[in-house]
Amino acid sequence: MFLAEKNYDVIIAGAGAAGLYAALHLPPHLRVLVLSKREATLCNSALAQGGIAGVWNSPNDNIELHANDTRIAGAFTNNPKTLQILVSEAAHDIEQLVSDYGVEFDRAEDGDYDRTLEGGHCRRRIFHYADSTGAEILRGLLASTRTLPNVIISEFTTMSRAVKTETGFSCELLKNEEFQVVNCHYLILATGGIGRVYEYTTNSAIATGDGIRIAYELGARIKNLSLIQFHPTAFNNQHTRECFLISEAVRGEGAYLRNCHLERFMHKYDDRLELAPRDVVSHAIILESQRTGSKEFWLDISHKEPDEIRKRFPKIYQKLLEQGYDLTKEPVPIFPCQHYLMGGIQVGSNAQTRVERLYACGECAHTGVHGNNRLASNSLLEALVFSRRAAEEIAKEAADISPRFDDGTFQPVTATEPIPHGIRTELRKILQENYFVIPNTEHIRTAYERVTELIQLIACEDWKMDLDYLEAKSQATCAYLILEEQL
Repeated sequence: MFLAEKNYDVIIAGAGAAGLYAALHLPPHLRVLVLSKREATLCNSALAQGGIAGVWNSPNDNIELHANDTRIAGAFTNNPKTLQILVSEAAHDIEQLVSDYGVEFDRAEDGDYDRTLEGGHCRRRIFHYADSTGAEILRGLLASTRTLPNVIISEFTTMSRAVKTETGFSCELLKNEEFQVVNCHYLILATGGIGRVYEYTTNSAIATGDGIRIAYELGARIKNLSLIQFHPTAFNNQHTRECFLISEAVRGEGAYLRNCHLERFMHKYDDRLELAPRDVVSHAIILESQRTGSKEFWLDISHKEPDEIRKRFPKIYQKLLEQGYDLTKEPVPIFPCQHYLMGGIQVGSNAQTRVERLYACGECAHTGVHGNNRLASNSLLEALVFSRRAAEEIAKEAADISPRFDDGTFQPVTATEPIPHGIRTELRKILQENYFVIPNTEHIRTAYERVTELIQLIACEDWKMDLDYLEAKSQATCAYLILEEQL
């Protein structure tokens, strides 16, 4: 047994910004288990470069402007209730990052915070730590969480299955090929995105949609899973599945987009040029690609002061230098790739699902704040605001909870044969070819039927239940739900 305790008041699947922030806001008398699929520092939150959007001590900005920019980016399909919560509570959570958890943001020469601009924003409201904001936020949250005596963080631990019980949930965990069943009164899913369903993504290796699959199996509603954001400026080396993101903030600081002829082209597609929202820019690149017959595109900020570029984007500058490109001297190759999920596990304003005592927050959840397209740097904010609200809701409910824990039952899997090789590769290829920036509507049904066949193959009880099997099952479930929404 890799965990000494069997029963917990709250189990949190996911150790990114949402999972850790929830743990930090749960009452100290509750026993909490946080699961990290790999090392706790590997998550999509840590990869976030641009920053966190919000109106905090901002004399030239207000929450209605922030809300309006979010509505415009989301094509006015945003949930008005949760959007108002997001923008109005941003100041509270950004301040708490700084004052309670030691998170640092860059400051200007006058001592005020150096807020930056990104696509879709009408004001400079992005708090950042150079170009490693997510990593800095995660550092502060992780260090603070590790000081809590009531919280256990179990790294390299995957939740394989969960069943509902009268007192909450029983969860089957997998670590180093060993299984263990633990119980909880409340379950929070904060497992991040689904990027590994695609051939090319900015997401980390853990982003296989596990939480969405578990929620689906528990009976939670999955909504708008086909609302997928493709980031327009991922580094295009065409050699690795995980594409290095070149932050939206680079365009916010004045970078140009250029086509295969090194010509600027955004004026043909949108008056906001390079500062249009991500979905608009990605569509423009694909349309320009069709017009020119080339997938060669470039991001160019070489006309700006070199020292300022290196200071503002040290991580991006160094990463590109390792790939043979000097951001201060030349354009760098970019192309859209999968980046973020706007849909997911349907939740209310306190991150609650329709399954009693099941909560979801962060990228795996669908709060509706983003509408059809997420405004840049609203993702970290959403993760904080709604994970805190989930913790606050659980704190109120847990005051009257019974101390009893019921054991759930899991049908044992004794198979030793691994899942057939190539299933996950085929799933990625299907999504990449049929549901990219502009969907291939003629072949969606054929793609859906093939994914259905793969799900049926995976569902056989004849495969060894290891991490490869679980991730294939999660990826197939997500692919199925994405394509089903397109029929």
